[in-house]
Amino acid sequence: MATPYTGTRIAIGEPLMTIKSLTLAFTLAFGLALSSFASPAAAFSGGSFPSCDAPQVITYIQKRFVWTDTHLLKRGLAINSITQTRRNRVSYGDQYWSIPRLYCHGTAHMNDGKERAIWWLIEGGMGFAGLRDNLEFCISGLDPFKVHGAWCRSVR
Repeated sequence: MATPYTGTRIAIGEPLMTIKSLTLAFTLAFGLALSSFASPAAAFSGGSFPSCDAPQVITYIQKRFVWTDTHLLKRGLAINSITQTRRNRVSYGDQYWSIPRLYCHGTAHMNDGKERAIWWLIEGGMGFAGLRDNLEFCISGLDPFKVHGAWCRSVR
């Protein structure tokens, strides 16, 4: 008497591997391959983690602010330059628990002639799939929805 087909086997005939174990094996292999690219614990150990005043950080903030203003705020604002950049504090991550964070502060010179305080946060290994760093910023007076809390508190 033949055994009924249950729908959980991949090979016809003798069962080789269930879909669940195949998925687990693939996930494990993919995770091990990615682990060689990303190491959040080593973010402050001299790797490719940017500093507060790195050109790619400033350019990213400027471009992302223009996109946000164009699509959300609609005030016609842009950041001409960011000066007086300095590090507020550093939270070093360890291998198992915390995320390394770099808190920065500066002055944003806007295209409307005003100078506003700007705070940003760089988080090691918190980009897409943990492969890159994440950057969040907040400009004083330009966070009407309080995304970063009152007075940009979460990125200070």
